[in-house]
Amino acid sequence: MPLDLSDILVIGVSSRSLFDLEEENKIFETEGIAGFRKYQLANEDNLLNPGTAFHLIQRLLNLNKEAKKRIVEVVVMSRNSPETGVRVMNSIKAHNLDITRMAFSGGEPLAPFIDAYDIDLFLSKDIKDVQTVIDSKSSAAAYIYNPPSNFTSVDNRVKIAFDADAVVFSDESEQRYKSEGMDAFHKYEQENENEPLSEGPFAKLLIKLSKIQEELPTSIELSPLRIAIVTARNAPSHMRVIKTLRKWGVYVDEAYFLGGISKDKVLKAFGAHIFFDDQDAHLKPASLLVPSARVPYNSDSPLNNIDVNKVVITPINSDNKEK
Repeated sequence: MPLDLSDILVIGVSSRSLFDLEEENKIFETEGIAGFRKYQLANEDNLLNPGTAFHLIQRLLNLNKEAKKRIVEVVVMSRNSPETGVRVMNSIKAHNLDITRMAFSGGEPLAPFIDAYDIDLFLSKDIKDVQTVIDSKSSAAAYIYNPPSNFTSVDNRVKIAFDADAVVFSDESEQRYKSEGMDAFHKYEQENENEPLSEGPFAKLLIKLSKIQEELPTSIELSPLRIAIVTARNAPSHMRVIKTLRKWGVYVDEAYFLGGISKDKVLKAFGAHIFFDDQDAHLKPASLLVPSARVPYNSDSPLNNIDVNKVVITPINSDNKEK
């Protein structure tokens, strides 16, 4: 009988996202598979250092110790062969990560295996694999940035931060803002604040995170799994976000409506173990302070063709700031 993972959060994480394998990747690019294989075999017993997603994965797995039942599973996914993957396996054991499922594809793309492993979230440094998963809509997926140089995880809770439009919600509102400008965006959102926003690529993940919170022994307000929305939206467009989440039955611990204020310092103050956004303009500064990942637009999204330099912008003031 197939294992039922419907009530379990399943994360697929690439070996380069979990561990720091950038030097090894350079060897692969310069010396090819033969040079890479030789290097990995020679360094099989040398422990790999944490990568961008390490602290997130570690904290998520620790939730299993507090929950009424197992609520998180992690699958390490790699294009390595099983032989060159031994170093990854050894490092998983040495870091005491409770991971039992792995996929070593021997050079083949990983995206086709997302459905086979019932993945809810796929984290990778291979943008082609991430884009394929986003286009298939089989799972949430994000491209992992390089780790921040001075990030220290001092909070034993899990802290996950999401942008709103084009991440948790669909990109319809983002399209309206970029094509019609701020005034039209605010006007439409205010007029439709009681109409739930459509689901975006991370909606089902957010709903599942909220669901597994129920399996933790504390009240939801004191949950060790803490979720934040960090968005450039501000009043009067903020109410539609809150009402949509309420409609979905999702409890969000924190929400920051920034209206043009930079996200990076807010994310540092929150202590995010990961931040998901769709725009490099937000992610580049954020990734210097907290682990960050980009959610690409679906390949057929009009946002891929909008010239951001031609967006209609309303001058910023205290009541109406640039989104």
